[in-house]
Amino acid sequence: MELTVEQSEDRIVVVGKGGSLELRSDDEIAWKLFMLIEGECSSRTRIATAGKYGFSRQRYCQIRTAFRERGAEGLASRKRGPKTNYRRDGDTKRQIVRHRYLDPDASAEVVGQKLRQDGIQISDRTVYRVFKEYGLQKKGSTKTGQNPTRTRTN
Repeated sequence: MELTVEQSEDRIVVVGKGGSLELRSDDEIAWKLFMLIEGECSSRTRIATAGKYGFSRQRYCQIRTAFRERGAEGLASRKRGPKTNYRRDGDTKRQIVRHRYLDPDASAEVVGQKLRQDGIQISDRTVYRVFKEYGLQKKGSTKTGQNPTRTRTN
């Protein structure tokens, strides 16, 4: 069974004895699956196949491992970065709100400092985000802890 592959920027056409199959370039799973089929079953090297599809050897191996572990579902790209808001969990938010109610004039910097003294790793910006989320900003200023812009008087 010999297949020929015609590749352009927006699609791949696989042509065989019985017909052809077109893969769109925006179909990430099909694109990666065909790369694996070609890389594992053809006489070309895996490195050459990976390069043909715009991947490095290392990324090719990662894709192959993901396919072996999770099947076609493993070929879909997943969201990068943290999956949860680990700095602003429920307990931390409660502590921020608590400090704000105990001292309504405290700025985000002051509340952040108190939390860091209690052993909670948190930035002043994160404290401000919680203030904003719960509507706890100071009235009349754009950012908690900063003086409102002054108007010049003559």
